[in-house]
Amino acid sequence: MFLRSLQTKVLRRSRTINFLMMNIRYWLVIYFGLFLFFGCASLPVEEERITQQMVEPERSGIYHKVQKGETLWQIAKAYDVSMADVINTNNIPNVAQIELNQLIFIPGVQTLRDIPPPQQEEDNGFSWPVKGELIAYFHQMHGQYINKGIDIRVPEGTLVKASRSGNVVFADELTGYGKTVILSHSGGFHTVYAQNSQLLVQLGDYVPKDTSIARVGHNKNLAYVHFQIRKDAIEDNPLNYLP
Repeated sequence: MFLRSLQTKVLRRSRTINFLMMNIRYWLVIYFGLFLFFGCASLPVEEERITQQMVEPERSGIYHKVQKGETLWQIAKAYDVSMADVINTNNIPNVAQIELNQLIFIPGVQTLRDIPPPQQEEDNGFSWPVKGELIAYFHQMHGQYINKGIDIRVPEGTLVKASRSGNVVFADELTGYGKTVILSHSGGFHTVYAQNSQLLVQLGDYVPKDTSIARVGHNKNLAYVHFQIRKDAIEDNPLNYLP
């Protein structure tokens, strides 16, 4: 009798434990089911919020396709926008090397415009004395002084080329400009090449276009060429003439 009573008690406890385990499994299934349902349902909301934050604002402007003979300065002038804005918007490292059919984004403009053809002088016009980064523009203020040309940054020692065929009328140190070469051209034009480390021509020399006339120096730890074009002794914007 004692053994039968003990077996009965053990059996009852076993049934109770099994019942409790079944209840625990049931609630665990319900809990994880609810967690997965509501957890997954919240993900698209978070993803949508993040996506909305990453949307880029629309830029206002148009694309201009570069035609033969056009310069960046002519394009900026035709659209009446800052040349610096065009350079920065398009991340252009070298304004002397825009290419035919290149697309240039013009910010803040709504309609395409025709670019008037450049006025070429005899001797096939002018060419860039060096090809580098334009760091200062014509008539830009430098402290209390006005820039009478443009400044082009290139590595020190770079060869400076004659922008046009002409005669050397100055090749020496010039106050405020360092070692300087000045060429005289037909039509009342002169070109000035300043901030050089070495001069390769002498007074009276005749130099054909694209001939090396100097090597780039530096001023205040910055290597660049200061370049001017003068018409009848009056400075003019070199970007009006450069291709």
